Amino acid sequence: MATAWLVLAAGDNRKHGGNGGYDDLPSEHYSWDSSVPHHASLAVGDVIAVWDKAALLGVSVIEGIETGQAVKEVYRCPECGKSDFQPRKTKRPVYACLKCQARFDVPTAASKTVTTYRSRHGAAWVDMPGVLSGAELRALCDNPRTQHSLRSMRWEALREAIEATGATTSVDIADNAQRAIAGGHRQTTVRARLGQAAFRRQLLHAHGETCAITGPAPAAVLEAAHLYSYAASGEHHSDGGLLLRRDLHRLFDLGLLAVNPLSWTVDVAVQLRPYPAYAALAGAPLTVPLASGHRRWLRAHWEVHRHATASLVPSARTGQDLA
Repeated sequence: MATAWLVLAAGDNRKHGGNGGYDDLPSEHYSWDSSVPHHASLAVGDVIAVWDKAALLGVSVIEGIETGQAVKEVYRCPECGKSDFQPRKTKRPVYACLKCQARFDVPTAASKTVTTYRSRHGAAWVDMPGVLSGAELRALCDNPRTQHSLRSMRWEALREAIEATGATTSVDIADNAQRAIAGGHRQTTVRARLGQAAFRRQLLHAHGETCAITGPAPAAVLEAAHLYSYAASGEHHSDGGLLLRRDLHRLFDLGLLAVNPLSWTVDVAVQLRPYPAYAALAGAPLTVPLASGHRRWLRAHWEVHRHATASLVPSARTGQDLA
């Protein structure tokens, strides 16, 4: 029977108890460390089901697991030394210990070295927001009463529960991955994009759950797209990014989608025209307002990917350059 893992990715809500939070992007990767129960149990080829405590976000298959070392700040109750405490939303003192019932405003802090883990599971990701409730997911776990962030379950049971709702799953991809992909871990040095999660939160705050090309979309499928080469600059500019659906983000990075700087409408490369869903985007106006910085970066992106040979002819749905 295939192994599946229910993993908690609740954004800032993963800052609880003894840890300071993790940098997760549910549709692409999930992070944990050696202080988490079952930390070494996940393997390449396992199914990963991501939830936010309230409901399922999506399902995929682990393609790889990157490991490393980090120094982590841990926090404990100043009375009993345990890490089982939670913030209180309205009452004071701020924290309540679940073990000794102490109340306090400032936890005891210490540093320790941990092994870090990050899954890669973007290729097979299937977005399933709300398909199963938190209660349904808990009931499917091998130990339904556990409070751990990593919870084991049987893929067959999860698949049946998903299919009972009428939703489709990545079952074929998952089964093939279970047979074909070798497991294990390897030590690696990861070049992480520092501040990426905060950059995405900033864009969500500014534009809401809205893809700049197609409009409203679940947050789980929206990525923070830099309008310039982040790899070259290593900097996050507040007016240098837009939220894009993950497939459109990839096509934008490749230059197969661009924004015409005369009409501020979507330009679709000829390679995408055979695909109706993408061809239909040609000439569409962007769905979010653009600042002057957005327009500057989008012009530069156009110059790089359309070159001087591309004619700047406004499409049928022409907008107006307000820059």
